[in-house]
Amino acid sequence: MIRDITIGQYYPADSVVHRLDPRVKLMAVILYVISLFTFRGIWGFVLVTLALAGMIKLSKVPFRFMVKGLKAIVIILLITALFNLFLTPGETWVTVWKLTITKEGLKSAVFMAIRLIYLILGTSTLTLTTTPNQLTDGMEKALSPFNKIHVPVHEVAMMMSIALRFIPILIEETDKIMKAQIARGADFESGNLMKKAKAMVPLLVPLFISAFRRANDLALAMEARCYNGGAGRTKMKPLKYKKADLAAYGIMLGYIVMVILLRVLL
Repeated sequence: MIRDITIGQYYPADSVVHRLDPRVKLMAVILYVISLFTFRGIWGFVLVTLALAGMIKLSKVPFRFMVKGLKAIVIILLITALFNLFLTPGETWVTVWKLTITKEGLKSAVFMAIRLIYLILGTSTLTLTTTPNQLTDGMEKALSPFNKIHVPVHEVAMMMSIALRFIPILIEETDKIMKAQIARGADFESGNLMKKAKAMVPLLVPLFISAFRRANDLALAMEARCYNGGAGRTKMKPLKYKKADLAAYGIMLGYIVMVILLRVLL
């Protein structure tokens, strides 16, 4: 399960999506997420499905690799679907013991599960096709107008980049600690929920210690290199829009027009 988490990982490939400006990909993901929670009908989901399938195809990231990331949110998917299934009022479809399932609840549960799955797949495409450094530069450049109102844009972008960079490292560290604990007789699988929670304590304590140690080492390394924030800093590879980036903006504009038309007409 730990190895199946793909959030924060980068998949190297030579694709159109990999070569796009990170600002374009950030804008595309934002518009994609907004549209995902705007649709209510089946045609909206058809449009989102086509957009997501096209994005994955162009990224050259294996679909099987992306689906692995869904295993980590199975519990969240089940809880969300059950809440929508049993707690949505409407026309009764079937009654199970004291629980009533409505037609509206069934529709809401299916649509919400699809939305969450598409949300993970779409946002994973961003991190899988963009390195942490590119993501930091893109966020900092996109949010640069907020510098005029004294928002620490560089620091915010740096923190988000470090957080994404640490996810694969902590996943690998967790896997090593779990294997070491299992070799010493620890059992993380059997038992009820309380026993599984107690079994996680020997795993969480060394993981937190390792995370704090890595954070301290990173802070010392940044201080040793005289890091003092974004003031006066320059970029070795400044971001510049290319023809492919402008074409991508045009595709996004067309997508938004279709979203609005479907929302208004259907």
